[in-house]
Amino acid sequence: MEIKQGSQSFYIGNEEESEAEVHFVRVGESRIILDHTHVSEHLRGQNVGQQLVKAAVDYAKKENLQVIPLCPFAKAEFEKHPEYQELLG
Repeated sequence: MEIKQGSQSFYIGNEEESEAEVHFVRVGESRIILDHTHVSEHLRGQNVGQQLVKAAVDYAKKENLQVIPLCPFAKAEFEKHPEYQELLG
């Protein structure tokens, strides 16, 4: 399963009608807000959501961005992973 990067998301499938995605919005030069995560029924239970949030976290680290996880799923992932805490903005 390939995770692709769009202009404001990481997704599986195609960008317009993704099978799974974590969507983000840039806020200024130094932050992104994770505002929505979606995983299609047939992909659930395969850690797809976790992989998408990790892709966003890896992107934020690479780009030196802080992350504001507003999406309940992303917020829960940040609470589960202490290593993500350094990115909270």
